[in-house]
Amino acid sequence: MVASVPALVKITEHNVEAACRLTVRPDQEKYSSPVAWSLAEAYAQPEIAWPRLIVEGDEIVGFLMGFFDIEWDRPDDRRSGLWRLNIAAEQQGRGYGRYAVDAVRAEARRRGHDRVYTTWESGEDGPEGFYLKLGFRPTGETSGGQIVAARSAH
Repeated sequence: MVASVPALVKITEHNVEAACRLTVRPDQEKYSSPVAWSLAEAYAQPEIAWPRLIVEGDEIVGFLMGFFDIEWDRPDDRRSGLWRLNIAAEQQGRGYGRYAVDAVRAEARRRGHDRVYTTWESGEDGPEGFYLKLGFRPTGETSGGQIVAARSAH
């Protein structure tokens, strides 16, 4: 028997309701936005947003949204990276978060970027340890009160 592997799929009219039902652990809710909120932002900014579901077999196990080619502080500072990450509460600890980060890194490389960025809010139950373990390092910047971090896309 072959084990299934995660895959990324686009959000469509067939899976959007299931996507919006995805929830993280209650202690993580203050650190992540609901999928519906992220999809509204993607709809409003389709030129930069890259929303995808993470599925294994027929099950939605997570949601990610990358951002690509945003102007940061000035026109010559264009960045790409991981905007949102929601892994279903019952699916955490199984490598889906790492898979999501690697998928955004691969898409960034495909688009010609050498670095990827993300942000997080500090807190006891926050995602800082996860991102540090995956090689992100704080840049010394903040954005909307969150820590900005970067790592190689390679």
